[in-house]
Amino acid sequence: MSTLTVWKFRTADGAENVEEALKSLQKEGLIKILDAAVVSWPADRAKPRTRQLLNLVGAGALSGTFWGMLFGLIFLMPLLGAAIGAAAGALGGKLADVGIDDDFVAEVKEKVTPGTSALFLLTMNEVPERIGAQLPGDGAELLHSNLDTEREAKLRDIFGDDTA
Repeated sequence: MSTLTVWKFRTADGAENVEEALKSLQKEGLIKILDAAVVSWPADRAKPRTRQLLNLVGAGALSGTFWGMLFGLIFLMPLLGAAIGAAAGALGGKLADVGIDDDFVAEVKEKVTPGTSALFLLTMNEVPERIGAQLPGDGAELLHSNLDTEREAKLRDIFGDDTA
């Protein structure tokens, strides 16, 4: 079973500093990372910076399109034009089928604000508490966790990703 978790950090660079801890957890066989992305939002910026952690993931990674659309829905929706907004709304409906619904978007939007950062992880057979205990710094707050095997398959279908 795969799990999508979002970890919020109190600083803008907190999520950037977790890569080594994740590599260690993966090397020890405690988690299997299917995909990962980081959102860093310096306090003096209008928008967050995002990046996919490609060196942690293997063939099961989702496309960058998934992360781009998800982060667009969460952080940029008010800035999108009507036509793009309508397309994003349709995509949002499909994502709700896999557990990425309005509540998820609202929770992340409310908590990941300027001066904070977040780690988005798609993992297999892990226990979120085990990850949280190993993350560096003053800890991270688990915002959301979902996505069973069926929902992951739907997510991959939405993005035409058959690498699972």
